[in-house]
Amino acid sequence: MLHHVSPTLVRSAAAAAHPVAIEDFLDSVGVEPHSRTGRGAFNIWGNAFPAEELPCGTLIEHDRVPFRFPPADGERPDHLRCRGQRIPLPAAQADWIHVLGAAERRTEDSVLLEYADGSVRRQWLRLSDFWPQTGPRFGERLAFRTSAMLYPRHEQRTMSPSVWHQRVSVAVPDGLRALVLPHNPAMHLFALTLVEEQA
Repeated sequence: MLHHVSPTLVRSAAAAAHPVAIEDFLDSVGVEPHSRTGRGAFNIWGNAFPAEELPCGTLIEHDRVPFRFPPADGERPDHLRCRGQRIPLPAAQADWIHVLGAAERRTEDSVLLEYADGSVRRQWLRLSDFWPQTGPRFGERLAFRTSAMLYPRHEQRTMSPSVWHQRVSVAVPDGLRALVLPHNPAMHLFALTLVEEQA
């Protein structure tokens, strides 16, 4: 279930959940207003999600995990494609890295978890297709499904693209310092949050 949450709620849950700052890594436009700017290109066909149906620029909670969903105006980048970016992580314990994202075709690839002691561990990131006729293939939960898919010159009301809530396992919870994404531009990420399981 999706909820808009207040900063107070996030602070009260700060010991368990830490949204990750990814603003400096946003590099692609995949969300546009219904009026269209023409810059949206979640895929090579120029498809985009309608901004009016996503929580753009807000702090939201999905399945009790807080996420910072990037702003989207159809002009500035609103998500990142995985191109090997190294993303610094908050200094906090984590059992999971929760992800809001989607892929062009169902896609799985490895990520690297870097630790303060210099060690590196490899884990898997798996994302299902944003295409509306496909369901979750890797056990994700549906975060958003919009009522239409935007095309360069029209919107298709019979297609409802998806954003998925996935998670990456963190085998060693202490000392995590950075996440290195795969070189796989078919994988698109909107938000990341570290989560420590509560006893």
